[in-house]
Amino acid sequence: MNLDFNKLNGLIPAIIQDAQTNVVLMLGFMNEEAYRKTIKTKNVTFYSRTKRRLWTKGETSGNFLHVVKILADCDNDTLLIKANPVGPVCHTGAETCFDEKNKDGIWFLQYLQEFINRRFIEKPEGSYTTSLFAKGVNRMAQKVGEEAVETVIEATNGADENFIYEASDLIYHLIVLLTSKGYTLEDIAKELKKRHKE
Repeated sequence: MNLDFNKLNGLIPAIIQDAQTNVVLMLGFMNEEAYRKTIKTKNVTFYSRTKRRLWTKGETSGNFLHVVKILADCDNDTLLIKANPVGPVCHTGAETCFDEKNKDGIWFLQYLQEFINRRFIEKPEGSYTTSLFAKGVNRMAQKVGEEAVETVIEATNGADENFIYEASDLIYHLIVLLTSKGYTLEDIAKELKKRHKE
């Protein structure tokens, strides 16, 4: 990235967002050296304006921010860093510096979709998801059917915990099948939105 560090006397703002929940965790500043260290170590490192030195988030607390993706804005003078936090982010002990709760909730499905997309492209050996893609669409569709039947059985005759377990298997295998066909959960959301009536 050709970042512009000149507008703020050698610094650029870095917005940190949870890679799984999309919740904004904190805002910090980076100089060029902090940015390079972040890239190299995959842990978010800032430039402290008060201490006038680099500091890696978590260097004393252990609550690191592991980098997943770095994006620059349209002017190349602000960063959005998607990261996986280890523990609370704020020095007060709060989950975010804005005192918001940082829960996975429904956002994890988006993260899972992105993860499965990467598996589809990269196809690493030893991955269960890779093995499903290798077996072809018929086997993937069969797995969705099997998981649907197991979900129905647990819903009607089983325990709630087994029902949630099987429903989770169903959603996972459905995302795999969607991905193999060139679709995502977003396509499902668009279709449902189109059908929705207030």
